Amino acid sequence: MFGALDTTVAGIPSQSTVIKVAIVEDRRQIREALSMLINGTDGFRCTGSYRTMEEALDRIKGDLPEIVLADIGLPGMSGIEGIRILKERYPDLLLMMLTVYDDDERIFDALCAGACGYLLKRTSPARLIESLKEAVEGGAPMSPEVARRVVAIFRDIRPPERADYQLTPHELRLLKLLVEGHNYKTAAAELNVSFHTIHFHVRNIYDKLQVHSKSEAVSKALRDRII
Repeated sequence: MFGALDTTVAGIPSQSTVIKVAIVEDRRQIREALSMLINGTDGFRCTGSYRTMEEALDRIKGDLPEIVLADIGLPGMSGIEGIRILKERYPDLLLMMLTVYDDDERIFDALCAGACGYLLKRTSPARLIESLKEAVEGGAPMSPEVARRVVAIFRDIRPPERADYQLTPHELRLLKLLVEGHNYKTAAAELNVSFHTIHFHVRNIYDKLQVHSKSEAVSKALRDRII
């Protein structure tokens, strides 16, 4: 747990572009440990550390980050409701959950609200930093337990009808890879096609789903059971 967090992370290279991260976490010890980890890692900077979503919504615009790391169980507004509002206000903002909850309902609600990743609080500091980088690079990082739950949701829940967005079999395969957390490069490798081919098909997927980002596409795929 982050209560006794070792903030030394090896193997993370320096970057010319700093990744700006904001934290929403009600427990002071965890909040301070996360701030120390982020500020102590080359290529990262903590733009703000907030105890509640209400505080984050009020102050985050003062130094807008690229990614927000948010708990779910917060005093007042929940983390899921908060990221939904943040996504509406700042569509390009990346939102990642860091929580103790691994139940289907919260995972599903968080992804549908716009979360690009879902990590459990027992995630190691090194993996947390890697996950922040992965999200900025277009990935959708999840703890292994959470990824298994997402797969189980797809396997166990069968709606009577599936929304039809006229996606081709190739586009459906690519959308499934995006839901599983792949970025453009890894999806290209998985499908044995070029990066530009992936980009072309992703644009077609966005047009058909009437979305503007990967996180919106993933949320719609989950919500409408497209995959």
